[in-house]
Amino acid sequence: MEKTRITVQSRANLDERFKGFGAAGRYAAPVRGWAKAVREALGMTTAQLAKRLGIKQPSVVAIEQSEARGTIELATLRRVAEALDCTLVYALIPKRPLEAMVRDRARLFSRLRRGPVEHSMLLEDQAVAGRDSEKRLDEIMRDTNPRLFWD
Repeated sequence: MEKTRITVQSRANLDERFKGFGAAGRYAAPVRGWAKAVREALGMTTAQLAKRLGIKQPSVVAIEQSEARGTIELATLRRVAEALDCTLVYALIPKRPLEAMVRDRARLFSRLRRGPVEHSMLLEDQAVAGRDSEKRLDEIMRDTNPRLFWD
């Protein structure tokens, strides 16, 4: 029960933080990558950036290409950001609130668990009306370990 409360609180805290980010699409990297875009906007050459990083110029080209392909290591990108007097911001931004994602999974979890019971009751000509109410869903979310929702 305590673990569930912590999970709910951490989910709420993260959802609140994510509100400040806005839509994830606004953080899409330029086609050629952030490092190259910022370097060029500053009017800096690859040789000048290489000197700041203490590496050879072809390595800067390789780094920029690696970022554009999405294969760059975060540690390398962090070093480049510092050399460009930038801050690397790294985040996983959910497409919708975490609470909504968990609620949808809890709803599916509930349906899958109820399925066999409802089928049996229908065969016996008994209805299972109102079982998927939001109140019941709140109980499931409160009383069930959320790890079970993802199996």
